[in-house]
Amino acid sequence: MAELEGGGGGHKKGGKKPHGKKLSTRVDFTPMVDLGFLLITFFMLTTSMNKPKTMEINMPVQEGEKTPVPASQTMSIILTENDKVVYYFRDSKTGDPLTPQITDYSAGGIRSAILKENTSRNPNIDSIEIYKKMYRSNLIDEKQMKKHISFVKEFKDGLIVIIKADDKAKFKNLVDILDEMLICNVGRYAIVNLEEPEKELIKQAQTTLAATNP
Repeated sequence: MAELEGGGGGHKKGGKKPHGKKLSTRVDFTPMVDLGFLLITFFMLTTSMNKPKTMEINMPVQEGEKTPVPASQTMSIILTENDKVVYYFRDSKTGDPLTPQITDYSAGGIRSAILKENTSRNPNIDSIEIYKKMYRSNLIDEKQMKKHISFVKEFKDGLIVIIKADDKAKFKNLVDILDEMLICNVGRYAIVNLEEPEKELIKQAQTTLAATNP
């Protein structure tokens, strides 16, 4: 509320016309304090907090026999220096590694390669978004949605990703590739140690990249 301070003109003195006094304006900010607290209370009661998200990581068992992984379903990803990713597949009959490819973490890089393989091997992978929309429309609850999505991701003939990293990779690279597993709806993946023959595959991929981009 604004108020005006100052009185009116005085009596005439010596026959001279009195000059009017200047009025000053004072703004009362007391109601603004109440409005501020009302706004704070409103936002506290209506704002929804972000729920923490967790990511499952499948680690291999160190003891006992190794679990055989079908070569026809396997995609091996190697994290290396300069934020580069080397990936390759194996021959379905011999199990030998095929020609390695090198790319980066962009949407058109490793993500595109994973999505292409996962979609081609799992015909039901596109239904995951349908279950999410049903959950947002309150047609199914969260438990049912997770059950359906888990069933789709664990399709027995679906893609299996093996993640490895060399000594020159950054911890950020591992976090990024795990994010890609979530984005690309890969349900089965594991982090294992890099084997000595795969270091040659990294060099092969780097040499091929250098030859194509002189």
